[in-house]
Amino acid sequence: MDHEQNQGAALLQLLQLLWLLPHSWAAPEAPTPVWRDGLQNHTFLHTVYCQNGTPSLGLSEAYDKDQLFSFDFSQNSRVPRLPEFADWAKDQGDASAISFDKEFCQMMIQEIGPQLDGKIPVARGFPVAEVFMMKPLEYGKANTLVCFVSNLFPPTLSVNWQHHSVPVEGVSPTFVSATNGLIFQAFSYLNFTPEPSDVYSCIVTHEIDRYTAVAFWVPQNALPSDLLENVLCGIAFGLGVLGIIVGTVLIIYYQKPCSD
Repeated sequence: MDHEQNQGAALLQLLQLLWLLPHSWAAPEAPTPVWRDGLQNHTFLHTVYCQNGTPSLGLSEAYDKDQLFSFDFSQNSRVPRLPEFADWAKDQGDASAISFDKEFCQMMIQEIGPQLDGKIPVARGFPVAEVFMMKPLEYGKANTLVCFVSNLFPPTLSVNWQHHSVPVEGVSPTFVSATNGLIFQAFSYLNFTPEPSDVYSCIVTHEIDRYTAVAFWVPQNALPSDLLENVLCGIAFGLGVLGIIVGTVLIIYYQKPCSD
């Protein structure tokens, strides 16, 4: 009975904190839309999270599950996941709302977290990693490897890259974003120039339980290089010229008058 009373008291305090949310967050119920043929519904997710782990605080914005931005709280600025989004990241008109989100989330962790510890089951997922390239493979041309991590909860992780089992330096920051249902996903990028003998690995460690997922990348189905294309073009041109010469000789030979 005491256990149930403790849970009820903790949840009551949680509800009291939720009343602190600005009224602008409470959107009126929208009428049921009547969609016309050919129109689609899209989802924009603005997710703020904080936790006792790494990263301790995060914000992600995604459109139809594709992450657009994360937020660097040390610089108070949005960070575009791709260079194409850089111009959109300059808008800081909602800085005060983001600051409120940060303080409210941290207050929830400090005030409510200890009271609910051990009373609410902690859902955990085992991360799944896969590695792919941003552009078609061409040896000797700069490219980017992407390590995509899915089924991530809570979003406490570290991502490391290795080349032939040797750690790689200079890796870009890991971008974490929420999807529908508050399952998280993450992206890590590695700029490199592919060679035929390459073996890269992306090592994802889920810090809450030390579970590790590893994904490998080896070159497959490379596009022909410029040198190979030039060699093939030269061979094809030479065979064409040889065919013309042989054809001309045969025509002249068969046009000679037969002697009696």
